[in-house]
Amino acid sequence: MKNRSLLMIPGPIEFEPAVLAALGAPTTSHVTPDFIETFGNALEQMREVFLSKDGQPFILAGSGTLAMDTAGANLVEPGDRALVVSTGYFSDRFAEILERYGAQVSLVNAPVGGRPSLDDVEHILSKDHYKLMTATHVDTSTGVINNIKDLAALARRYGTLSIVDGVCSVAGEELRMSEWGVDLVLTASQKAIGVPPGLALLIAGPQAITAFKGRKNPVLNYYADWKNWLPIMENYEARKPSYFATPAVNLIWALQVSLGQIIKEGMEKRFSRHISISQAFKQGINALGLKQVPLIPDYAAHTMTAPLFPAGINGPEFLAKVAKAGVILAGGLHPIIRSKYFRIGHMGSVNMGDILATLSAIEIALSECGYAFEKGSAVSAALKAL
Repeated sequence: MKNRSLLMIPGPIEFEPAVLAALGAPTTSHVTPDFIETFGNALEQMREVFLSKDGQPFILAGSGTLAMDTAGANLVEPGDRALVVSTGYFSDRFAEILERYGAQVSLVNAPVGGRPSLDDVEHILSKDHYKLMTATHVDTSTGVINNIKDLAALARRYGTLSIVDGVCSVAGEELRMSEWGVDLVLTASQKAIGVPPGLALLIAGPQAITAFKGRKNPVLNYYADWKNWLPIMENYEARKPSYFATPAVNLIWALQVSLGQIIKEGMEKRFSRHISISQAFKQGINALGLKQVPLIPDYAAHTMTAPLFPAGINGPEFLAKVAKAGVILAGGLHPIIRSKYFRIGHMGSVNMGDILATLSAIEIALSECGYAFEKGSAVSAALKAL
């Protein structure tokens, strides 16, 4: 009997067998020729996945929060002005990180489930010079997607560096780093990139590297300092052995495999697949009469869905029943609405079978919780959406 559940949270996700096989291979030295080739390949593959023709990739052992910390540490000097476009919990975390490095942070907020308007962002940018602006592409706490293309254009117009937290978006949502003029994009391995947790991934564009090299003060984080990491990344890409801190060898082997799979699928097809799966899943949720955290459909991400619990449904009881039906979902995270909603991830290697199994488990749990709806409506709506 299959003794495991389908993992459908917004990260970690379900991983491809070839990725897990690479992760489980015998560990090599970090300076053997085959690993040097693997590391170099992964750096080059990152540019293809991020759609960044001229950026500098970084692969660090750590989490998505380390990627955020690295961006702040290297680009902020005490007294710099920074603007945070806030759409939830992780946007606010970025503000805390920037403040830790001495930035004077301004936030532009929106109601929970909304996103700040471009006019609101421009109003703040026009009042003073901001060295950098951060935006969370998909805030995992709300399922809200930001308009990165237009935000990056605004930042460029005002001479401000644009930093994108793409932890829940890169390799799932459309993001064209070079074409849109984004200066830094960061993510983590365990979401749409499709590798188990443990890698912080960044690409810094030319403007970000120039800003770093023009610093007047030392970076206040030894491990994250690009002064230590730039030569390492450059050497590995040139297929030369290098050392600053031991890389996560097996994870980088797995990363090369997953990035190769993503590139083979093709970025355009991958973006379209995530949109199709998201639309089908959300049609299933709508058929059950469940509302969502994003205030309007245009604000809803394609890598995840954040439905509100129906009136009278006990959240922990519902999620336990979904788990009993064979699917693991996530509870709420945003502190204002934590107990009012739940979250489903559908990114990376997810397919329609996963979506239908998840909707079926949700139907079973809702029925057992006493919620009245037409049985089979969610699955039928998802199939019809395709």
